[in-house]
Amino acid sequence: MKLHEYQSKTIFSKYGIPIPKGRVAATAQEAKQIADELGGRVVVKAQVLVGGRGKAGGVKLAKDSAEAEQLATQILGMEIKGLPVRKVLVDEASAIDQEIYFAITDDRSAKKPVIIASAAGGVDIEEVAAKNPEKIVKMHIDPLLGMREYIARDVAAAIDLPREYWRDFTKVAMALYEVYKATDATLAEINPLVITKDKKLVALDGKMMIDDNALFRQPELNEMRDTDEDAPSEIEARKYGLSFIKLDGNIGCMVNGAGLAMTSMDVIKLFGGEPANFLDVGGGASSEKVAAAMRIILTDPSVKAILFNIFGGITRCDEVARGILVAMDEVKPKVPMVVRLVGTNAEEGRRLLENANMITAETLADAAKKSVEAAKKGK
Repeated sequence: MKLHEYQSKTIFSKYGIPIPKGRVAATAQEAKQIADELGGRVVVKAQVLVGGRGKAGGVKLAKDSAEAEQLATQILGMEIKGLPVRKVLVDEASAIDQEIYFAITDDRSAKKPVIIASAAGGVDIEEVAAKNPEKIVKMHIDPLLGMREYIARDVAAAIDLPREYWRDFTKVAMALYEVYKATDATLAEINPLVITKDKKLVALDGKMMIDDNALFRQPELNEMRDTDEDAPSEIEARKYGLSFIKLDGNIGCMVNGAGLAMTSMDVIKLFGGEPANFLDVGGGASSEKVAAAMRIILTDPSVKAILFNIFGGITRCDEVARGILVAMDEVKPKVPMVVRLVGTNAEEGRRLLENANMITAETLADAAKKSVEAAKKGK
């Protein structure tokens, strides 16, 4: 789950990271009022969950409150990469002397958090990595020891930060690690972390991504979710506790178990097909959950066939079969469906589906091949 800039910076501030004075506004009149309170000279920034706001015209400098109102009117009427701008952040303008990139994220291969820092802040880190990889510094954090002051000093030295700022930089680094850890973040990013003309370090922009699997213990963060970026099918899937990601193919997939789902998608591609989604109904899936999953898959008009690949361990194949029949009765699907049921109560499940006009398969390879063939006929 992504957080908006204003949400991320509010969290940063709670942990002692300095941020500019400012507030979020939903109307141009609110933006004008905030600009008046801040002295007039402000930056008006679109709040959308995509990068490239500045290049799209979503970040503008206003010299006074009247101009802030005018710019807010323009920005609030924009769409950036297909997402509507519903709010703007009005921040006091900062006199910038130097920009730094600083972030903490997951390094799954090392199984540790990693610091990523660069003296080339203010631009996309991917751009720096492509053009000037030598400017990026990476240092791992031992999760048992956590962030230590010497790590922050090593990073400061590696990016050639003037020594007079090392103490303040260390405080920011230590605080950002606490943010990352306390919020179950997969990314806590400051870009840019600036040195102002009056010799202060300020987090001018912020970005956070929260691990969806940890949201059950982050109820306050979960309430911050902005669904504008999510496909309607993904929003619906969350209501039923389904792991669902929409993709660009034409073969709908319903599988129990994330590993089996990924394997099923790979085998579909092996036989020349393209999966339309990742969907894991999970262990012990009820017929209600299976029916909901099927309805969600069928809302995608690009789906030309559906593959059910159920390995019944905890999940009972007869429960899955009942869910399929319930969904078929409700939705009246017109696309061919290939089903593979193996494991607990598989025979009972197959018996329930005997009269459902479904294509059956014994192996995953056979099921994937038949689903690809069915999708081609359905075009």
